[in-house]
Amino acid sequence: MEKIDRGLFVPEVNPAYVDTPMPIGYNATISAPHMHGTCLELLEEHLKPGMHALDIGSGTGYLTACFAMMVGPQGHAVGVEHIPELVSSSIDNLKKSAAAPLLKEGSLSVHVADGRQGWPELAPYDAIHVGASALQIPQPLIEQLKPRGRMAIPVGNIFQDLQVVDKKADGSISMQSETSVRYVPLTSRAS
Repeated sequence: MEKIDRGLFVPEVNPAYVDTPMPIGYNATISAPHMHGTCLELLEEHLKPGMHALDIGSGTGYLTACFAMMVGPQGHAVGVEHIPELVSSSIDNLKKSAAAPLLKEGSLSVHVADGRQGWPELAPYDAIHVGASALQIPQPLIEQLKPRGRMAIPVGNIFQDLQVVDKKADGSISMQSETSVRYVPLTSRAS
């Protein structure tokens, strides 16, 4: 988080460094810095150089940029966002950030897609972060999680828990609730 300036990823009308979620337009928000920190800590062992990371609901691109810096040029960080305007602005944000060289060389990419379907083209992933709540964990995301990989996803409707999903070497899944959270719902453009 020290290498990526959050100020490049927050609309200018908002104070970039206040620890609160902020609206970014299109009924979407950028998470509070403490939540980004929590998710980075939970996924840290799965964001080593050369690993693959998927950021669902990538919004302004901030956390995707953090992932890219951690996995480096030998890894790949993928952002998936269903709002085309946010993808466009996130790419502009990334071009101004310390992650710009990774975007240029292709180890960082952002795509318009339904996050519930993941991004199978570059699967499997060592780390998956979902920045919106789901009523249940989408099966495609479980399938795209690499054995020994980890996913952080808010699950629930009104009451949500940040679930940590670990896929074991044999493909079995274990889950634990990390903390109570409040995220916008994981939806498609049509929803």
